[in-house]
Amino acid sequence: MIRLSKSTIGEAEKKAVLGVLDREYLGMGREVEEFENMLARFFGRPVACVNSGTAALHLALQAIGVGLGDEVLVQSLTFIATFQAISATGAKPVPCEVDPATITIDLKDTEKRLTDKTRAIMPVHYASGMGALNEIYAFAKANGLSVIEDAAHAFGSLYNGHKTGSFGEIACFSFDGIKNITCSEGGAIVTDDAAVLQKVRDARLLGVERDTEKRFAGQRSWEFDAKEQGWRYHMSNIMAAIGCAQLKQFPHITQIRKAIATRYVEMLNGIDGIEPLQLDYRNIVPHIFVIKVKKRNRDALRSFLIENNIECGIHYYPNHMLTKYKTSYILPATEQAYREILSLPCHLDLTNKDQDYVISKIKEFFHA
Repeated sequence: MIRLSKSTIGEAEKKAVLGVLDREYLGMGREVEEFENMLARFFGRPVACVNSGTAALHLALQAIGVGLGDEVLVQSLTFIATFQAISATGAKPVPCEVDPATITIDLKDTEKRLTDKTRAIMPVHYASGMGALNEIYAFAKANGLSVIEDAAHAFGSLYNGHKTGSFGEIACFSFDGIKNITCSEGGAIVTDDAAVLQKVRDARLLGVERDTEKRFAGQRSWEFDAKEQGWRYHMSNIMAAIGCAQLKQFPHITQIRKAIATRYVEMLNGIDGIEPLQLDYRNIVPHIFVIKVKKRNRDALRSFLIENNIECGIHYYPNHMLTKYKTSYILPATEQAYREILSLPCHLDLTNKDQDYVISKIKEFFHA
């Protein structure tokens, strides 16, 4: 089976983890501090690491004061984590349409969803593309909204020549097992807002004030205060050790992922019925590679590929169609996109031979 996605871990990561195990300090300590410092140099901005991308979104929302009775604009076609992070604050995620070309949020539709309860907009960088990010920030400014970027897919990608996360209000990243870099699990919040960052740092450690500094020094807070709701969301040294090793290899990771996507686009060109997303693979680092099946049935192609030992996926089932987040309105563009999208294998161990086989089977399906 050619896998859809997979973790790629080498000797550097294994050695880093063994170093943590040998020291027997597995919680949040110097490796987490080192990883945060490396990421801060990468982005050119301060960073706080947590144990998942979902936790990053949750704490970012909490830090800007989003809570019960508030509303957050977000595209429906995203992983449920985006919606769960919003509803975890007590706020309501308001599902919006996507631009079919990029599967990023449709600003014209968001205008219809604005109410006096709207506090923020959460653009999702789907398949590593950022859509109309400048326009999103202009829209937010005009309507007095905060912007929290769900950049889980977009680590290392560029927008107008700048790294995602190096600009804007708040960007949240994921480092789970199959992201552009992994910590096995993990996430990060990137922002210049010192007050937001301090709230995140306290909240990730159960609301214990200034506990981060103690942890980084190998100590604990025995007498402390807590004024806000906190969570056990901190990153461990084991996670951070893997992340440090991965980040050092990121130029190589970038090269491979871009090459895979570029090669797919070239090889899919001319197949009537297949349409890649309109993304600039010179400037993004693809976490997933998504096509739209415009002719014949997407599920039939998916079944055919799986029967031929090619794992593929569907990113994602629209959240407004889930029981928890079901809406009284329909989102036609989103629902049409869902019926068409298919994710092809994309990971560091995918070979040219693997790609050749995938493309040959897609051609076979359409020409059968």
